[in-house]
Order: sequence, then structure tokens, then C-alpha cells
Amino acid sequence: MMENLNKGKILIVEDEKSMREVLAILLEGEGYDVTVAAGGIDAVGLLNRDIYDMVITDINMPKVNGFEILKKVREISPDTLVIMITAFGTTESAIEAMRLGAYDYIHKPFKIDEIRLVVKKALEKRKLREEVSILREKIKTTYEFGNIFWKNPKMQELLNIMPKIAQSNSNVIITGESGTGKELVATAIHNLSPRKEKKFVDINCAAFPEGLLESELFGHMRGAFTGAAYNKQGLFEIADRGSIFLDEICEMSINLQAKLLRVLETSTFRRVGGTSDIKVDVRIISATNQDIKEEISAGRFREDLYYRLNVVPLHIPPLRERKEDIPMLVEHFMKKFSFAEKKVSPQVMKLFVEYPWKGNVRELENVIERIALLTDRKEITVDAVPHEILVFSEDAQYTPDVAGGGVDLDAIIEGLEKKYLLNALRITAGNKTEAAKLLKLSFRSFRHRLSKYGIK
Repeated sequence: MMENLNKGKILIVEDEKSMREVLAILLEGEGYDVTVAAGGIDAVGLLNRDIYDMVITDINMPKVNGFEILKKVREISPDTLVIMITAFGTTESAIEAMRLGAYDYIHKPFKIDEIRLVVKKALEKRKLREEVSILREKIKTTYEFGNIFWKNPKMQELLNIMPKIAQSNSNVIITGESGTGKELVATAIHNLSPRKEKKFVDINCAAFPEGLLESELFGHMRGAFTGAAYNKQGLFEIADRGSIFLDEICEMSINLQAKLLRVLETSTFRRVGGTSDIKVDVRIISATNQDIKEEISAGRFREDLYYRLNVVPLHIPPLRERKEDIPMLVEHFMKKFSFAEKKVSPQVMKLFVEYPWKGNVRELENVIERIALLTDRKEITVDAVPHEILVFSEDAQYTPDVAGGGVDLDAIIEGLEKKYLLNALRITAGNKTEAAKLLKLSFRSFRHRLSKYGIK
């Protein structure tokens, strides 16, 4: 059975046949995908097998009444809207329905336009909440991406081709080291695409064990496994007509890779524990910091899946290979953390440009945030720079050539030791105890070395 793409899935629970048929005809005519249940027992079975956007239920039914249906919906599918209908309405029952989580409460006999309007407004309100969430994420991403102008030629080339890539439905693989901005590029591709009004959902495949990752991607039915207390939509279903970003795709198990391949080939999947095929239209953007061809050779990644995903390959170079972008990024992060009034001294900027940034842009961002928070002065100077960056700078200066006349190794070591001592004192504002800790020395040893070089 294939699920249609429509305005919403509605379950009607009504033991009176004529009323059930009237509601079904009315709502199907409005473009909704309607399922009917002749009573509470039938409804419970349907709720256990599928997920609905809305349930419309009569209150007064034999065996399983509307309040029990409402409780069941809240238990197994919390995001489903519930509208209660009754011919014996009282203030108390209306209050009880709302207390239990019903969206609305309607008295029989109702007007056709009334039920049509209530259903329409309820589902539109739900859709609006989703759109607001999408808009917030888009604003955040636009700020992150749109205010950066890359100077590195490879990054400029990436920016130039991104709009063209975004306009297609082709799957994309983004490669690059951790922290280079792969998710930022993926989100920008979505926001530049015709899918931008729909959901962009992302997941780090390395963050979940195999069973849980399958549930996150494809959803599950209540009772499908231990802990599956309610029906849950998967990210592919949530991203329908939008985009999904699968970060660290190489961490996905071979078994789950086969299921992902089926989605790519048929545009369908099944929830964990489900029996119905669900059809979706989703663009897949994936990323990895590993050599995916080596993973294929080692038998850890399916070659057929790779060719399905790798229609458009994009590579983001590490920050150490695009040093010309570092000053611009520093300025960007200073503005991001509301420290635009502070300036970075030329000496500090030189240190930043020379440093290799193994954590890439993410590491630079964290360092800027830490420095800006802990520095009270208008100018950020060398004394505010983290120890590991200063250490690298000192190390980089002491790589003399031993050819020719040779070198005075003792003098080099003494000079290096003296500079470390002075840097530690500068960083700790002269606090010898803290400076000794930075250099992993005892206080007594630290004091002896100061005396050795005449440092006061």
C-alpha cells in the first residue's frame, strides 16, 4: 500500500455509519487522505499501525469511548491533533477533553462549514508552526553563510557553482575534515534550492547505534522494539519534498546502507515494525570526513550506494590550506558573538594565520568566543591568546638548519626555555603558581628556572 502525498491524513472514529460516511465524503472532497473506523476498537488497531495528522472521534461509543481514544493518541502519537464530537455535550466533558489534550470540541448537530473550518484551521496552524521553525533555521543559516566572502580561490569556486547545484535535484556528497563547514554548505544548498520552503533535516550518523539510527531515519511503530512507546515519524518522512543531510555517512552500517539504497531506488521505505510502504520525495545531501573510496575497498561502504549518492561531489579544503580566509573569519566571529567593537592586534592575527587549526573553522570559532569573553580591553593582544597557539608559534620559530657551520643546540634550548617561561608569566599576568601549572612544572622547579635566566 502506498501513502499519498496530500493535505493531511485524518482518521475518523464514529460508530454511527451515516455520520461516518458524511464526514469521510466531506473531508475527502477537501483533499485529505481519510481513513474510517467503525468504533473505538477498530481505531486502536489503526493507531497502532499508522500515524495520522488528525483524529476526529465521537465521544459516546460502546466499549472504547472517545476519551479513551484521545488518551491512546496522546500516548502513542503525541503530535497528532484530536477533535472531539458529541451529541451529548456538557461543559464538564468539554473541559475534560481539553484537559486531556484535545485540539477542539464540537457539538452535534454541527454545520458542514463548521467542521470544514475547524479541520482546516487546525492543520494550517500545525503547518504554520513547522514553517516558523524552518524560517528560524533559515535566518540563522543565512546569517552564518551570507556574511562571509571567501578569498580562497577554491572556496570562491564552490560559492560560484553552489546556486547551479542547488537548482537540481541531484544528490550531493560533501567531503572535508571535521569542522570545515560541511553542514553549513549543505544547508546553503537547500536554502538556494526550489525546496527551500520545505524542511531541511540533518542527522549525524555517527551519533546513533544502528538500531536507533534506523528508527531516526525511517520512524517506528509503537512496540516495534523495547522502548518504542509511541508511533514516531522518521526524518525521511519529515523531510518529504525537502532535503535531508546525512553527516558522517561512512559510519552507517552495511545493513542500513542497503535500506538507504532502497530509498534511493524506489523513493519508498517502511517504518521499523511497519507494514506499509511510505513514498517520499527527498533530496539527499551526505558528508564524510573519511576517504570513502578506501572505505569501499575495505568493504565497509557499498559501492552501488556511493555512486547513487555521489552525483555531485564537493570538497571543502581544511583551514590551513586557505589561510587568506582566516582574518575574514576572525572578524565574522567577533561580530557573531557581539564583540565587533573589539579589535584583534596585528600580532595576534599573525599567530592565527600561522596556526594549523586542526579543528578547522569550528576550532577557530571556539577560540574567538573564548578570547572575546575573557578579554575586557578593546584590543585583543598576545596575552589573551590560548597557550597551545603560543606554543606552536614558538616551536615554528625554532627550526634552524644544521647544515654548514652547525648550530649551538644549548643556546637554542635555553632561548626556547626562556621564551616559554616569559609567555607563561605573560598569560597568567605574573602569577608564578599558575604559570608553573601551564608548563607542567613544580613551583620549585619553575622558580629555579626563573632564577637561572634572571627573570623577575
